[in-house]
Amino acid sequence: MIMSYLPARKGRHRQRYEDNLRLVAGCIPYRVEKDVEGSRISVLMISTPNRDDLVFPKGGWEDDETVNEAACREALEEAGVKGIPDKEPLGVWEFRSKSKQNSCSLEGGCRGYMFALEVTEELDSWAEQSTYKRQWVSPEEAYKLCRYDWMREALEKHLRRMERNSNIEKAEKLVEHQMLSAGCSTKPSNLEESFSKCIVQG
Repeated sequence: MIMSYLPARKGRHRQRYEDNLRLVAGCIPYRVEKDVEGSRISVLMISTPNRDDLVFPKGGWEDDETVNEAACREALEEAGVKGIPDKEPLGVWEFRSKSKQNSCSLEGGCRGYMFALEVTEELDSWAEQSTYKRQWVSPEEAYKLCRYDWMREALEKHLRRMERNSNIEKAEKLVEHQMLSAGCSTKPSNLEESFSKCIVQG
C-alpha cells in the first residue's frame, strides 16, 4: 500500500529545549464561512482514544525547523490539514506534559507556542489518523470541550485577533459569551504555580 502522506516524526533526538523546558509548537486550525447572518468562525480540534474532550494539534518543536514550520507539521500529522499560519504566535504557555502530570518535580515541563492556522486544504488521509479523529466545532463548543485551560486562552486570543484584524462580525461578543457560558477562567496555566501547589494545569 502506497501512502499519500509523509509518516509522522517519531522520537525526541531532535527535540529543542530551553531553560530545561521542552519546546512545543501547536496551532488552532480555523476557517471562516459567510452566510446570510454574516461571517462564522469554525475551529478544528482532535480527539484521542478513550476521551470525550478535545485538543488542538501540538507537538515537539525540533531543531531542523522554525516554530511556524513545527506548528504546521503538527497540524498535518495529527489533523490532516494544511494552511497559512500567522507569523506571530498567539502566545506562549508553560505546562506539564501528560506523562508527568502527577509529578511535582521540574521534569516534564513544556513551553508551548500556539499559532492560528487558516486552513486551505483538508486531506482524506493523514499520518496519525488512527490515533486522532478530527472535528470541526464552533468556538462555543470548543470552549466546552477543550481539555486544557491554556488552550482556551489561546482560542480567546485568536478570536480577539480575528475581530481586531479582520473585523469579523460578533467575534468579540462570542468571546464574552463563551467564557460566561462555559464557566471558564481567563487565567493562563502557570508552570511555577503548578510546581508550588503540586497541581497539574495541563
